[in-house]
Amino acid sequence: MAEVMGSLRRTEDIALDLLKFVAAQANVGSKAAAGTTGFGVPSAAKSDDMVTHLLELYAKCRAAVEAPVAK
Repeated sequence: MAEVMGSLRRTEDIALDLLKFVAAQANVGSKAAAGTTGFGVPSAAKSDDMVTHLLELYAKCRAAVEAPVAK
């Protein structure tokens, strides 16, 4: 059971690293991506949309990492 939990944690870490890479390359989560000019705070609706988008992207990253590898 410990091996299974360690394996799941590793998969989650890899998916998180993939999310960070993709988000950085696509400027997801940056102030520029939110459409602000750097003056003021983005609205709560835009923040909620960004969080939702990042969670969806993380789910896709986990699916990609956990997908079986063809041999």
